[in-house]
Formats: sequence, structure tokens, C-alpha cells
Amino acid sequence: MGIIVTIIIGAIAGWLAGKIVEGYGFGLIGNIVVGIVGAVLAGWLLPMVGISLGGGGWIAAIIQGTIGAVILLFLIRLFKKV
Repeated sequence: MGIIVTIIIGAIAGWLAGKIVEGYGFGLIGNIVVGIVGAVLAGWLLPMVGISLGGGGWIAAIIQGTIGAVILLFLIRLFKKV
């Protein structure tokens, strides 16, 4: 059941990040991947800078995944222009 929840959260986070960072959407599978990688990135980066979303749950996971996916999309945009 955990993998299904991860995929759903990744899809939502990737879709939200695609809406926030205009011009970047990778389709359903791409958004899931961006969301999952973004969640991992945010899970590593946010505690390092002292940001805690408190507790757990769906909402915190989606917010964290979205933040990470936005960072990831920004980095992709940055390197794609170079």
C-alpha cells in the first residue's frame, strides 16, 4: 500500500509544481517522477536549512513534495538554458 500512496503523493506534488513553474509539465509519469524525486530532495534539504513541516500525513507530504519538485524544476530550467 505504501508504494501506491507514494505514487499518488508524487503525482499530486509533481502536478502542482508543474502549475507553479509555468511551462514545465512532463505528463503523468514525468510528474510522478518529479514529485517523488522532489519529495526526496525536500526531505533532505528542508531539515538542513531548519524548516520543519511538523507532523506527518498527506498534506505535509504533498507540501514537501511540491516544494522539492519546484526546486527540481527550477534546477532543470537553469541547466536546460545553459
